[in-house]
Amino acid sequence: MTSAFPDGLRSLTRASDARTGRASSSDPTGANQDYWMVPAGESVVLAEIDGPGCITHIWMTSFCRRTLGPGVVDPVLGSRVAPVNEIHNALGVTWEEQDPFYYRKALIKITWDDQDTPSVLAPLGDFFGIGHSFPGNYESAPFNVSLKPEEAGKFGAPCARNCYFPMPFGRKARIELVNDNDVPFGVYFYIDYELYRKPLPEDTLYFHAQWTRSNPCDGWGPDLQVNSPEIQQVTNLTGDGNYVVLETEGRGHYVGCNLSVTHFQGSWWGEGDDMIYIDGESTPSVNGTGTEDYFGHAWGMQKNAFLYNGSIVHESDLPGYQVSYRFHVLDPVRFQERIKVTIEHGHANHLSDDWSSTAYWYQTLPSPQLQILPAEERLPYVAHLEPRTAPYSKPLNTEMAAARDAASARDETYRSGKDTEMARKIDLTRAAEIANIEQARRIRAAADA
Repeated sequence: MTSAFPDGLRSLTRASDARTGRASSSDPTGANQDYWMVPAGESVVLAEIDGPGCITHIWMTSFCRRTLGPGVVDPVLGSRVAPVNEIHNALGVTWEEQDPFYYRKALIKITWDDQDTPSVLAPLGDFFGIGHSFPGNYESAPFNVSLKPEEAGKFGAPCARNCYFPMPFGRKARIELVNDNDVPFGVYFYIDYELYRKPLPEDTLYFHAQWTRSNPCDGWGPDLQVNSPEIQQVTNLTGDGNYVVLETEGRGHYVGCNLSVTHFQGSWWGEGDDMIYIDGESTPSVNGTGTEDYFGHAWGMQKNAFLYNGSIVHESDLPGYQVSYRFHVLDPVRFQERIKVTIEHGHANHLSDDWSSTAYWYQTLPSPQLQILPAEERLPYVAHLEPRTAPYSKPLNTEMAAARDAASARDETYRSGKDTEMARKIDLTRAAEIANIEQARRIRAAADA
C-alpha cells in the first residue's frame, strides 16, 4: 500500500496499483444542489466503500440555520440557489440565525470492516478541532480549519475543514453523520480514497477517534489560587483522578489529541502534568511537566498553530476558553496491550474546569465499544442572555392589527414553502446516499478488473 503518511513526498516517486475514488455531495442529477441535508434526529451515510482500501482525505463544510420568521426572498426560489446568507436580519430581508452549537449536536461516525461498533465517534466539530463549537483558523499536519475573518469569534460559524489522517480498511468503510439536533443541517463533503487489489498487510492498524468530556473535572481545591504555596505542596504520584484522554486495549499507537478547556477560576488552568501509562504499568513511562509543555508551548499558551502542536482558540480570543492540539505523528506512543493517556486538571488535580478532548490513535481490531454523551450534555458552557420577547399590551389601531395579521399570514406561507423545499432536499439526499454506494461499487469493480 502506498501512503503519503509514513513516507512523505517520497511515495510520489513510486508507481502504485491503487485505484482512486471519491464519494461526495455532488448533485447526482447534474444540477447545482451540491450539498446534502441531514434530517433532524436521523443519520445519513456519506460513503460505504468495499475494501481493501484507504481513505486519504476528508473535506467538509456545513451550515445549520433556524428560521425565526418569514423572509422577503421566495422560499422556493431561494432554496434552489447556493445557500449563502450574509444579509443581516436588521435589513428585514431575511430572519434566521445559525444554530451556535450544532457542531456538538452532530456526530461523525466511522465503522471499519464488519464490526458492529464504530471506531470513530465524536462531535462533528471536535473531530476537526472545533472545540466549544467555536471555530478558529489553524493548520496542522493532519487537520486544518479555515473561516472568513467576518465569521471569527462566532459560535457555530461556517468554515472549511480537512482531515489527512490515512484510514485503511480491509473489507469495508462506512462513514455516517448523525444529527441529534431538532433542525436539519446541510453539509458539503469530499471523501477521497484508494482501492487496492491485494489485501492489506497483516500488521495494518486501523484509525480511531473518540471524544470525551468531564464537566466539571472533580477538583479538590478549585477555590484555591493556582501556583500558591498551599497548592504546590500537594503531590500526585499515582495519577488518580487525572482527566483521561484515552484508555483502550489492543496493539497500536496513540497519535495525539485536541483539548478544549473552559476555565472558571479566572487564573490559569494549565499546571497539570501529562501521564501516559503503557501496557498496564503503575508508573507512567511518559510523564510531563505541565499541560502547556505537553502541547509544545511554555510559560502559558501562545497563539500559534504549528504542524504538530499549537492552539486553535486562545484565552485572548475568548476569555476562559482554550483549544489546543498535539499530534504524535513523528513520535507516536506505542503500546502492545493497552494504553491510558491522562492529564492532571490543575496541579495535582485541584481545579474543577470543563474539559473535553478528541483522542486519535491506530490499533488492531476489534475496536473498543465507544460511548458518547447525549446531545444536551455535549453542549459547550456559554454565559449568555436568553432571548426574550415581551408580550404587547397596547391597544391596536386598524393599521397595527392589519400589520400583525399580514405578518402572521406571510409567516405561514413562508414556512410552508420552506418545509416543502426541505422535504425535497432530504429526498434528494436519500437518493444521493444510494448513488454514492453504487458508484463506490463501480469503482471497486474497475479496481478489480
